[in-house]
Amino acid sequence: MSKQRLRSSHSASALFDDVLEQYWPDGEWIVAEGKSGWNNTTRYVQAEGRRWVLRIYETHRDASKVAFEHALLRELKEMALPFDVPCPILARSGSTYVVTRDGTERLACVFPYLEGERPPEKDTQVAAAIGTAAAHLGMALAEVHRVARPQYPPYYELDQAHPLCTPDSVAAFCSAPPEAFAAEAGRLGIIGQALGEIRGPLQRLRGLPHQLIHGDINHSNLLGGQNITAVLDFEFVTWDLRVMELAVVIAGLLSESEGLSDSEDLSLIEAMLRGFGEKRRLSREEAEAIPVLVRLRKLDVFLHFLGRYWDGVDDASVLLAQLHSTERGLQRYKAIEKPIEQMCYNYLTTLMK
Repeated sequence: MSKQRLRSSHSASALFDDVLEQYWPDGEWIVAEGKSGWNNTTRYVQAEGRRWVLRIYETHRDASKVAFEHALLRELKEMALPFDVPCPILARSGSTYVVTRDGTERLACVFPYLEGERPPEKDTQVAAAIGTAAAHLGMALAEVHRVARPQYPPYYELDQAHPLCTPDSVAAFCSAPPEAFAAEAGRLGIIGQALGEIRGPLQRLRGLPHQLIHGDINHSNLLGGQNITAVLDFEFVTWDLRVMELAVVIAGLLSESEGLSDSEDLSLIEAMLRGFGEKRRLSREEAEAIPVLVRLRKLDVFLHFLGRYWDGVDDASVLLAQLHSTERGLQRYKAIEKPIEQMCYNYLTTLMK
């Protein structure tokens, strides 16, 4: 179920009807809720004798970002990938997206529904399949050339990616939190310290190999099980360090495996790295960068939701949940960082250590 509030004077059903009429002016449909993420409004539609997915973008009103995402998906759809990717259909206007007519001018699109369920968590065979899928997708994205430059900055450009979250404003929030977050001073102190420490190392990583990356591969954006049948949600694809893709996956496995023992956590990450390494190898320097980049991913998610809170998109409860997850993730990774570093050398580089 979507956690995103609709900013509309119309009822939710009227909004969905208005969007769908721009695709099927004389059609009939049934709109239902279902599994969704944090960032956008998602609904499941029965129309024209089949199922569809309706997405309304809540994070921005930038048509160029949506146009890039959709052009990329159409190119990937032509490649021989071992899994499916969503591909937007054309509205009556001939565009792959439409503008809502409720006064908010949000962007919306419709995808064919892809059959399947999110893969189970805490399963080493699934983790290996995720690593394999990430390698296949990375190799395909490296061959994409017909789309414009992506609109999102790379992860390491923190100030560009989160313009509301300036270093001074974030430092002030973490060191002297407002009343709603006063009880979280300890956690925010850990996050603030990590943000202060990460900027220096990031400068040294800019020379590593770059390519397009998905940037958000995790269980919620996948379908399948021991074989991944679909990779979803390409909204945040950008030009970035190619090894950042793996750092994102590792960070996601840590987040989703809370409550497991160290050995269980490490088994999931080892299986994923093995699955990736069987299809694609990276350089020694890239493997060495992974610890910093895992922390970067954790901190980037926190800044994303802090910006949404300051922008009035989310209330304090959403940010509270995210800062708890960030602090736990940072502490969890610190406890098992060394064996993960060794795994990265063993499975990702051609020169074993």
